[in-house]
Amino acid sequence: MTERSYLGEFELMILLAVIQLGEEAYGVPISRELEKHRGRDVSVGSVYAALERLESKGLVSSSLGDPTPERGGKAKRYFRVTKAGLRQVHETRRVLSKLWGELPELKGERI
Repeated sequence: MTERSYLGEFELMILLAVIQLGEEAYGVPISRELEKHRGRDVSVGSVYAALERLESKGLVSSSLGDPTPERGGKAKRYFRVTKAGLRQVHETRRVLSKLWGELPELKGERI
């Protein structure tokens, strides 16, 4: 029997932001993308902590870009969603959609 782990809300948002940003998915733009949609600050540190968890689960992979003068020679760490990560996003969407669709309130009933 295979063990499934479901994505937490923040991890799911991180994965969706990485997909949305494509080739520009690194810490600061990911943080800004989440801030734009959540309407509140998102620390870059919390983004990187979540990305490290996702990478250890095999849901994202990372690579270093070229060092840039504006960053003092430091290379950006770019992220992309793996096939396993994409499958997990789709599975989470499927489960959440099913749960939302089965709420009595959404079927015209009151809770």
